[in-house]
Formats: sequence, C-alpha cells, structure tokens
Amino acid sequence: MTKRSAVEASTEERTAQKGRTWATRPNVLVCGTPGTGKTEMSAAIARKVKMQHLNVGDLAARLDAYDGWDEDRQCHILNEDRVLDEMEILVSKGGCVVDYHACDFFPERWFDLVLVLRATTEVLFDRLTARNYAHAKIQENLQCEIMQVLLDEARDNYPEPVVVEVQNNTRLDFDSTIDRVVRWHDQWLRDHAPPSST
Repeated sequence: MTKRSAVEASTEERTAQKGRTWATRPNVLVCGTPGTGKTEMSAAIARKVKMQHLNVGDLAARLDAYDGWDEDRQCHILNEDRVLDEMEILVSKGGCVVDYHACDFFPERWFDLVLVLRATTEVLFDRLTARNYAHAKIQENLQCEIMQVLLDEARDNYPEPVVVEVQNNTRLDFDSTIDRVVRWHDQWLRDHAPPSST
C-alpha cells in the first residue's frame, strides 16, 4: 500500500489516529524557514476557508511572552509555556491557521495538516535581504533551508501523512498551494459532517 500525504489521505483516518473526533474544524500549521512566505500564505488560507489566522510571533509580542533576548540571533527568546497556554484556548475548537517558523513545541494533537513551506536559496536570499536582515542572520537561515532543518523537524514531530512539503518561490506556487489546501479543507469538512438524520 502506498503512503499518502495529508492532502490525499482520508481526513477520517488522520483524525482517528490522533483522537480528535471532537473537532468541528481542522487546524493547520504553516511553518518553514523565515522568508518562505508563511504569514502571507497563512493569511490567504485563512481568508479563503474562513478560518482564524494565528501568527505566533504576534501573539507572543501581544502577551510579552519572552524569557529574554538572544544576542547572537538578535531575537526574543519565546516563553513557550505561556504561548501554548494562550493558544490552547484558541485551537481547541479547531478552525485555526497557525503561522510560526518552528513546529517542535506544539502538541501533535493540535494539527490536522502541517504545511512546510520551502524556497530556493536565491529566492530566500532576496526576500531576507529585502527585510534588511544582517548578513550572519541571512546565512544562518540559508543554511537552515539547505539542510531542510524545519522539514525534518516537522517529520520528527508529526505523523508522516500530516506533513506536506510545498515550494513557495513564485505566485504560481503560492496559488497552487492555496487551491490544494482549500480542496483538503473541503474534504475534511465532508469527512466530519454530522450523520444525516434521514
């Protein structure tokens, strides 16, 4: 029997595996190296299927959920427990598109689809340069993408059928992924529709 991705496999099978029979809407995690287009993709998916877009970085900033500052990486150190406590309320009913670069600290049960965005090093370099990232930070992120660190992280932390890798280099890539996720979402809703009373 061939293995199927989350977009191809029956959502009923995936939900049964994870014990989320109570969910009325799916949750989607969009992750990937900075510059792969997570926020734009997440917002577009959420608009298209009428789900809530939850940007973890914005949530952490709103909560001031930090444990300090990382001088080497020039970024805040996330207080994961505080963020997870706040997110639990939001994702428990389903219907969230969560947007964050990492995926290893979220509970596996939260997500029905983990979308890992990828980009070529050329595209990534241009995007990070446009954001005025420091040279060292650009190089660190390029190495992360070359070594597929976040894809491996997703595969290590979620069942294989749930993790879907997609390229996001062009507008065509972007639109194709949106269409694919919309089809997956619609199938998920059909698979989880309440039984007919007739």
